[in-house]
Amino acid sequence: KRTMTLIEKNGCHDTIYMNAAKIFQGIHTEKAKDRMLVWYAGDSAPPVLAFKDVCSQRLSYELAFNALKYQDLLEEVLLDSCVYPCHSIPDELTSLLVVMLYDLQDRKFQAREISDEDEPVADVRKIEHYLYSFKTKLAAALARYRIKHDAASIEYVLPETIRKQHQRASALPLCVWINTFKISLEDVFRDLKEKGFTKVGSVSDLDRYTYVVDQHCGDMLVFPSSLKEELLNLDLFADSKLLLQ
Repeated sequence: KRTMTLIEKNGCHDTIYMNAAKIFQGIHTEKAKDRMLVWYAGDSAPPVLAFKDVCSQRLSYELAFNALKYQDLLEEVLLDSCVYPCHSIPDELTSLLVVMLYDLQDRKFQAREISDEDEPVADVRKIEHYLYSFKTKLAAALARYRIKHDAASIEYVLPETIRKQHQRASALPLCVWINTFKISLEDVFRDLKEKGFTKVGSVSDLDRYTYVVDQHCGDMLVFPSSLKEELLNLDLFADSKLLLQ
């Protein structure tokens, strides 16, 4: 039986954390030597990434870029909580430490739900255990950071221009391509109908479980932005019969 990649905020598979750490290692912001308090060691060559499916790939990049977006915050939380530096955590695992810290705070410092089908990765389990053992100190450091910056949530730490970009992006309808090499348009429409989706006439009519066929591209569908996570959990996406633009 094909398994789905977890998307909900209960944690990711070990391999997603590893891939995200490799991506983050190549894109993190390098600081001047006199300002560098958190050290990242690792290969500067492009990482070799192995993704289980398209959803795993998306989650890995999303996690890496979220860690990049909040790099300064995450580093300050690690330092303020005295979780970093740690002699048992080599610099080669700093990227993994930062990526997993972002995910841990995103889950409100709740324990990860580990699937029986998830293949354990020793470094991931090591970092996870280490961070979780200091969850109270990390949460307190994050709270101090938010108070210092008068931020209701970590999103308000970002510059206003970036926050506005995110707000605009999150409100845009989702464009989805039908992979006609794998499925016909009629089969997609039938499958969506069986799952409770209704086809409507225009984008202005989109509301919850509805979609529109693009007037110029007959193999492109448009969905409300609020359905992103639910759509990506459908078999149609997992089997690459529908592709998110």
